[in-house]
Amino acid sequence: MLSTLMLGAAEAAHATIFDQWWLGMKDQALAGTLDFWQNIYKEIYQNVLFNNRWLNYFKGMGVTLEVSFFAALFGVMLGMLLAMMRLSHVKPFQKLAGIYVGIIRGTPMLLQVLIINFGLFGSFAIDRVIIGVIACGLNSAAYVSEIIRSGILSVDKGQTEAGRSLGLSSWNTMQLIVFPQALKTSLPALCNEFITLIKETSILAYIALTELTKAGDYIRSKTYSAFTPYIVSGILYLIVTGVLTKLLGKLERRLRQGDNR
Repeated sequence: MLSTLMLGAAEAAHATIFDQWWLGMKDQALAGTLDFWQNIYKEIYQNVLFNNRWLNYFKGMGVTLEVSFFAALFGVMLGMLLAMMRLSHVKPFQKLAGIYVGIIRGTPMLLQVLIINFGLFGSFAIDRVIIGVIACGLNSAAYVSEIIRSGILSVDKGQTEAGRSLGLSSWNTMQLIVFPQALKTSLPALCNEFITLIKETSILAYIALTELTKAGDYIRSKTYSAFTPYIVSGILYLIVTGVLTKLLGKLERRLRQGDNR
């Protein structure tokens, strides 16, 4: 592995400060006499800095966020439809939505991804990102539907009765009175579902989609370092989910303040 990090004369002439630090310790690295901190730098250099490998992580993170965002949109739209079907008075709709939710929640997401990729779209030339959005969206929709359904059921029945007494139709009562209150109740749980979805996109590495986890695995295949690339990917996951968790905390405080007015 170290031989791949030996800079030639032309490269050394345009070396960054990080390359120069490496050149200063390469003889010790070849001799196996690096101390603890030098070994740490060697891991960072070969897994992050050398040949701009950090770009692979950020490109992978971009794919992860892209898939998560569009899968969340798809999941919310389908989840709302499923929730309304389960709450409808039409028995076939109730049963169909119930079967869908039961199947999705009762089988591993990895299995669903493999079936969608190799089963449904195996004979089609479709971008892996689109397949990832479909697979993650279909999975998320089952959980979103239960979140929305529980939010609607948490709204007092008197709200519906008040709407109907004002002459509103069932749909208008749901749209103008019940659903806004249900959404406010469900919003924190929906945000948590989005954070979970970001982490679950790592499963898409199994279908060769180069998201953040796969990006770390690609670096590992180049450097043969079994630890550092995954640690870097993990740190990036923590940063993204940490920022979203902070924003979620602010949102929940805002909602509580609104309730206390």
